[in-house]
Amino acid sequence: MRYIDEFRDGQLAARLAAAIRLAARTDRTYRFMEFCGGHTHAIARYGVADLLPGEVRLIHGPGCPVCVLPVGRIDMAIRLVSDAGVILCSYGDVLRVPASNGLSLLRVRARPAGNGPRGEVRMVYSAADSLAIAQQNPDRQIVFLAIGFETTTPPTAVVIREAAHLGLTNFSVLCCHVLTPSAIASILEAPEVRQWGSVPIDGFIGPAHVSTIIGTRPYEFFADEYRKPVVIAGFEPLDVMQAILMLIRQVNAGRAVVENEFARAVSREGNRKAQELVASVFELRRSFAWRGLGELPYSALRMRSRFADFDAERRFAISYQAVADHPACECGAILRGVKRPEECRIFGSACTPENPVGSCMVSPEGACAAHYSFGRFREAAVTT
Repeated sequence: MRYIDEFRDGQLAARLAAAIRLAARTDRTYRFMEFCGGHTHAIARYGVADLLPGEVRLIHGPGCPVCVLPVGRIDMAIRLVSDAGVILCSYGDVLRVPASNGLSLLRVRARPAGNGPRGEVRMVYSAADSLAIAQQNPDRQIVFLAIGFETTTPPTAVVIREAAHLGLTNFSVLCCHVLTPSAIASILEAPEVRQWGSVPIDGFIGPAHVSTIIGTRPYEFFADEYRKPVVIAGFEPLDVMQAILMLIRQVNAGRAVVENEFARAVSREGNRKAQELVASVFELRRSFAWRGLGELPYSALRMRSRFADFDAERRFAISYQAVADHPACECGAILRGVKRPEECRIFGSACTPENPVGSCMVSPEGACAAHYSFGRFREAAVTT
């Protein structure tokens, strides 16, 4: 198949659904976690779950980069604006993530100037946009709030190297880049969570964009060590359905290997140039806090010492302080896959995309926003 529409063909979807129903055994349950928020969005948008037999359950994972940012990280960005007077640049979704004291970056952007330094919040579409703002405003300190998994890390590395090449002294990065394998390992190593319960998983629908960078090799550890099959899948509905069928067949056969449904874009080795670029700029952090997963060792990146001048945490001497989520918000449990969005008591009432209480309702890749936007929660309410 060559065109996107072919990956959304209804007749092919019906045939895949029939194959899944035929392959799924009626004496067991299959629990597959789609790690990537892009998959969550596709599943909700195209009603993939509605085509599956009752024996197959899809579990949403922590694959939304906006969702996994803890409150304390957003608070750090707000302090840079309010106390240090920087121009903070970030992607649009991040601006709406709730922070402490009823604030968000969007609300900070809208409030009038106080007596302190006048900071600003600007929305950008790329890391390069923030570098251009730094060049245009040499008398102001510009900070780029960098978020995302391995997919968005190479562009951040590019702008840091370019800033060093240009000798810019007014540009830095608040780095919140996190790593997919660490999150998967956390879920597999700690299936029992005291405050939320357990999340049994039979296999993973592996992320697409992330895997174009890191390849399929990193997932082989999970298949070998934990006996959990992984199928890398593209973002289209037929990609996801084919991956589900491949996982069912592996489980039925007692196999646990990494398979690549998204071979048209992903290789075993990944993008070597992108990997080398990232490695030249970043190194592993000892620990990093994730929403829903807690402090995870070696799960995020920071700048190497040679690029320390462009590290906003070092330049402005700010540190992370843990802040609890809203007491009514279930984002932590949803990101772990322990709860479904509609099981949160404020889902669709106090918490909506227009008025998000938790981060899972902010980004289109968030499980709550996807379920709400495409009405899947209404169908769940009717059938329960």
